[in-house]
Amino acid sequence: MNQANNRRGFLQAGAALAGSLLLPGALAAPGGQRLRLGMIGTGMRGQVLLRELLRRDDVEVAALCDIDPVMLGRALALADKLGKPRPRTFGEDRDPQAYKRMLDSRALDGVIIATPWEWHAPMAVAAMQAKVAVGCEVVAGITLQDHWDVLDTQLSTGTPYMLLENVCYRRDVLAVLRMVRAGVFGELVHLQGGYQHDLRAVKFNSGDPARPYGGGVEFGAKGFSEARWRTDHSVRRNGELYPSHGIGPCAMYTNINRGNRFTRINSFATKARGLHDYIVKEGGANHPNAKASFSLGDVVTTTLATENGETILLQHDTSLPRPYSLGFRVQGTKGLWMDLNHGIHVEGQSKPHQWDEFKAWQDRYEHPLWRKFAAQAEGAGHGGMDFFVIHAFVEALKARAPMPIDIHDAVTWSAITPLSEQSIAQGYQTLDFPDFTRGGWRTRKPIFGFDDRY
Repeated sequence: MNQANNRRGFLQAGAALAGSLLLPGALAAPGGQRLRLGMIGTGMRGQVLLRELLRRDDVEVAALCDIDPVMLGRALALADKLGKPRPRTFGEDRDPQAYKRMLDSRALDGVIIATPWEWHAPMAVAAMQAKVAVGCEVVAGITLQDHWDVLDTQLSTGTPYMLLENVCYRRDVLAVLRMVRAGVFGELVHLQGGYQHDLRAVKFNSGDPARPYGGGVEFGAKGFSEARWRTDHSVRRNGELYPSHGIGPCAMYTNINRGNRFTRINSFATKARGLHDYIVKEGGANHPNAKASFSLGDVVTTTLATENGETILLQHDTSLPRPYSLGFRVQGTKGLWMDLNHGIHVEGQSKPHQWDEFKAWQDRYEHPLWRKFAAQAEGAGHGGMDFFVIHAFVEALKARAPMPIDIHDAVTWSAITPLSEQSIAQGYQTLDFPDFTRGGWRTRKPIFGFDDRY
């Protein structure tokens, strides 16, 4: 057995043992350990995460895989710019299965998956079967069966899997987590979140690699970057297509899968107008794409019920003109926080019927992760969140500890999408939410956000 296999076996055995522990980091990482990581998908999102990997002294980016030569070239140029050795590359032959050759190289401790959504599940399954730890961009899968397949593969192989949901590490979100655990809001009753983001210039462009956002109304084969693949989901599907930004923090606040679980779900969708109107406005009524038909409702509203009696409301709103907002609201018996107005009201501490500015509360309840790593996170993508999510994956893997956003979190949050599609297709029916922990939620303990490691 070669050195790479020995090290990976060491990491996997440690991860399986650490999975039975209550808190991460109980097993100390060997001094000076350096992980060999690969990346599948070096597009716009992949390059953001790649930069965080290349900045680290405890990571060697050993391999990159992408079937788009433009994006692969940009990723290599980024390594050159940061003075790091060029990784081995796969996919120059445009073979969609090139990632399997990378995994079969037996030279990796872990892999970051940042490809189009439909590839996440098969790539994660292949990586875990090859005993390569997975850090997967959202979402975990497309169909409900995808989610069971990813879950069962992780459980059968013991290979670490983390969903790279960066919003869980947002500065105010983590401060609110500390406030929830300190009882500031009392007993939680209702929460809200979502993905409310004008993506029209993401879903359409001119096809010019130099301008991946906007500048035209092409998509599919004539588009570039996300317009090449993401827009097709708006054509074919109608549901909560991107739930994890909103549900991730809400699930952590309510201890989903760890003493609580989702029990019921339903979804409603409005008519679809925004994407067609954008094509007409930017490309003209005679543009061929003006004839395209879109299934995705402009605003999709999903409601979840939990075992402990909270309700959670999610909204997906990406096809209409609007400023960006995730629309968080955390409401309990003693008060509430809302991110849209940067406001908080706590009974007995706030003036009656008036909002307090959240900044003073955030400073008071600043999470230890931000106290410790704010300087290192400066300049990282999404206001520093991308530093923290990559840091969490790397540190947990080095420590052979449970992933802070683990396989059960990944499939539970991501399965909201196919369930919402089913609800809408069946006339907005309320559905039972599957228990991916198979009863384990009753005894599993929270680990996310308890210390300053990850």
